[in-house]
Amino acid sequence: MKTIAEDTNIQMQIDALDKKMDMILGYVQQQNSQSRMIEDLVSDLSIVGKDAYESTVAELDKRQVELDPSELTGLAVSFLRNVGNIKAVMDTLEMAVDLGKEVGPIANEVIIDFTKQMNSLEEKGYFDFIREIGPVVDNIVQGFSPQDLKELANSIVSILNIVKEMTQPEVLNTMQNAIKAFNSMETESVPSYSVWKLMREMNSPEMQKALGYGITFMKNVSRDVSIEK
Repeated sequence: MKTIAEDTNIQMQIDALDKKMDMILGYVQQQNSQSRMIEDLVSDLSIVGKDAYESTVAELDKRQVELDPSELTGLAVSFLRNVGNIKAVMDTLEMAVDLGKEVGPIANEVIIDFTKQMNSLEEKGYFDFIREIGPVVDNIVQGFSPQDLKELANSIVSILNIVKEMTQPEVLNTMQNAIKAFNSMETESVPSYSVWKLMREMNSPEMQKALGYGITFMKNVSRDVSIEK
């Protein structure tokens, strides 16, 4: 006779088999459900594809477009032949998109910095200064002929040398003193000098020093002219 332990073991095996059968039946039911879903999807796609095909045919017929099956076949063959090239193009496009994503923040920073710099220049008056240069250029164009500009170009080195010499501290001080002396004069009430009064003024230290400057200046100019000749 079977013992209680044997009966219990057999019952456990039966329960285990029942669970496995339930799992198998659930899996089969799931597969059947998925199969039905696929069949329904295929059926729906077939209907949609048929409608799309009929609509396309009707539209092509309305527009009087004729399709040559051989051309479609050639197009399909060309597409399949160039799948590698199409993939390369798509890879390049993907790389370009990734590069754009990486460069985008940098470009935004550059644009922001450039905008700030332009705003700073505008606040400092650079743009107003540039706008005011326009009338100056117009006056130069109207006041000088092309021949004048050509001669100016030929003499630009000499002009720059003269400007360079004028920027020497001694020359600038002399020019500044001359301007101050001229501004301090009252041109409307300049006294008249007779010959005798002029001779008396010639004996003053200031006039003697001025005559010394003038005579030395003229002698140096005369000497430079003689050397150039």
